[in-house]
Amino acid sequence: MINIFARNLDPTTTEAQLKEMFAAYGSVETVTIVKDRDTKQPRGFAFVEMTNNAEAQAAIKSLNGFRLNDRVIRVNEARPKAEHDPARDSSREHRRHKI
Repeated sequence: MINIFARNLDPTTTEAQLKEMFAAYGSVETVTIVKDRDTKQPRGFAFVEMTNNAEAQAAIKSLNGFRLNDRVIRVNEARPKAEHDPARDSSREHRRHKI
């Protein structure tokens, strides 16, 4: 399974549009457009999981720089999520809701 990161997405872009676009290159397992936790508005990027490595690489190569909804999107293989660093929590203290 290959996780693909797509960024610079127009806010009107749908998961169905992305799935159709990536499905032209192979089997798409999931598509997730990331939304702001407070406003629920799209944040301009998404993750696409494809089952076959060769198909995923072909999609990345072909779709990077592709124009979708009047925006040039950037596509690359997603990096693994960084380990949680408790030392960084204090710098985000202002973002926590306290009761």
